[in-house]
Amino acid sequence: MAATRPRRAWIAVAVALAMTAGAAAWLRGAGITSRRKPWPLEEAAARSMRRYLIPGAARNAPNPVSPTPEAIRAGMAHFADHCATCHANDGSGDIALGRSMFPPAPDMRSEATQSMTDGELFYVIERGIPFTGMPAWGNGSAEGRRSTWELVRFIRHLGQMTDAEMREMEDLNPRSPADEKQAKDIDDFLSGRGKIIK
Repeated sequence: MAATRPRRAWIAVAVALAMTAGAAAWLRGAGITSRRKPWPLEEAAARSMRRYLIPGAARNAPNPVSPTPEAIRAGMAHFADHCATCHANDGSGDIALGRSMFPPAPDMRSEATQSMTDGELFYVIERGIPFTGMPAWGNGSAEGRRSTWELVRFIRHLGQMTDAEMREMEDLNPRSPADEKQAKDIDDFLSGRGKIIK
């Protein structure tokens, strides 16, 4: 009986090594890309690890900003300027940059995000998430923290976005110099100040 224990241990080690070698060979053959979708087990493990690593005091921190229209509007302006590039104006993540990340930018309207506490959302925005595209936005200032809490209020509002708010966000999105020039040319043309190109 005692002789079978070491034998079982060696068999378990051999199976583990074979599985590791098989996984390594498969991954080597699959190559590397940030365009693949995470496997469900990867997503579940990442969510569990994120929740485990956020300190309880931070997770349970209440949002000190009241959910007033002004706070939600301030959060919307912040989201449009800083977050929509990856998460899209509607929070879906369905935008070129968001889809090209690994893992892809999450749908901020989904149960997975909306079930996070306000404190968890605040913590993630302020500190970022390593090995993802989520940067740390916190700058340590009281004004920065208030801005993040307002952003949390807006994230809670994403599911109730109106068409008017979506149009307003488009005006708040950052624009490249080329976009600015095109908008100015259109305004000049419509006001009669622009030249008609024949």
